[in-house]
Amino acid sequence: MNFKHYSQTIETIADRINNVKQIQLTNEAQLIAFRTIYNCIDLTTLEGSDNEQKIKELCEKAMTNSSENPKETVAAVCVYMPFVKQAKEVLKGTDIEVATVACAFPSGQLPLHLKLAEVSWVANEGADEIDMVISRGKMLEGNYSAVLDEVKAVKAACGKARLKVILETGELKSVALIRKASELAIEGGADFLKTSTGKIQPAATHEAAVVMLDTIQEYYKQSGIQVGFKPAGGISEPDDALLYYKLVKEIVGEQWLNNQWFRVGASRLADKISSLLNA
Repeated sequence: MNFKHYSQTIETIADRINNVKQIQLTNEAQLIAFRTIYNCIDLTTLEGSDNEQKIKELCEKAMTNSSENPKETVAAVCVYMPFVKQAKEVLKGTDIEVATVACAFPSGQLPLHLKLAEVSWVANEGADEIDMVISRGKMLEGNYSAVLDEVKAVKAACGKARLKVILETGELKSVALIRKASELAIEGGADFLKTSTGKIQPAATHEAAVVMLDTIQEYYKQSGIQVGFKPAGGISEPDDALLYYKLVKEIVGEQWLNNQWFRVGASRLADKISSLLNA
């Protein structure tokens, strides 16, 4: 795929974000938006202190309301690899997916054959979705072929699991590098582009989201193939999540506004949106 030259600057991107911020939603439209966002949340715990009891509680929280209305549950739980099998068992019989992180998350600093061993192992454990983190060091030194080859190899190792590719945009910093990483991830077979690990600052930003969504839109226009988008890291306020929702709607369109193509990585956001919906 030959992507076009990307002419957007940080200034033009900021103007576009400000324009989207000005879009007003009716009360009904805002309620629909928050219901959609809640149903697109990857309820996440990725801490060194995670244990079986914490994972059990997270899965039980994810299942809240599932017997009444599956569309008002979160989309997935995201846990470290050792807990995938447990989460699958607890969530059996629901529509809630089990996601995990791989490829030496969050640093990405591991030889490729060991990264692939991680991915193959967790795919065999039953993960529905695998979030890989790219090698930012290779991106920063301009070794784009290595990044592309890595994504391709990881995609093959995923088997039936969907692949989310984490760009860690806060370390890439520039518009040009975020754009290039987005292109490489898509060319490598990513099912989703994801902003961040949530382990560095800045994590998810609206500016990075615009670049990633522009790349997704261009790919879709040329190929007819959808690629999902997931902002993650530091998204704890409903209004912040609502702006990502608006950006998705305005740049790639309403057909992305479901949990097949839009996810939000969050741990605190779910409670706040649930409170809004039940007010």
